[in-house]
Amino acid sequence: MLSILYFASFRELLGQAQEQLPAEFQTVECLLNALAQRGEAWQQALLNNQNLQIAVNHDVAHRHTPIKAGDEVAFFPPVTGG
Repeated sequence: MLSILYFASFRELLGQAQEQLPAEFQTVECLLNALAQRGEAWQQALLNNQNLQIAVNHDVAHRHTPIKAGDEVAFFPPVTGG
C-alpha cells in the first residue's frame, strides 16, 4: 500500500487529509494520472498544477520519482511567503 497525504488547501479542496492506495503505480506521475480521474478538482489541484510540491518518504520528489509499496507520498500546494 501507499500512504497518500494532502496538505494545506488540498485537504479542503479534495475533502481528505490522507488515504491508502494499492501500490500499483511506478512513478508519482502514474499516481497523479490515476487521481486526476476522480474529477476536475483533482485534475486542477494535482495533475495540471505546475507548481505542485511533492515529497516521497519526506524527501523532495518530482513527477518522475519512482514509488513502491510502503512509500508515503505527500502533496503540498505552492508555498508563498514574505
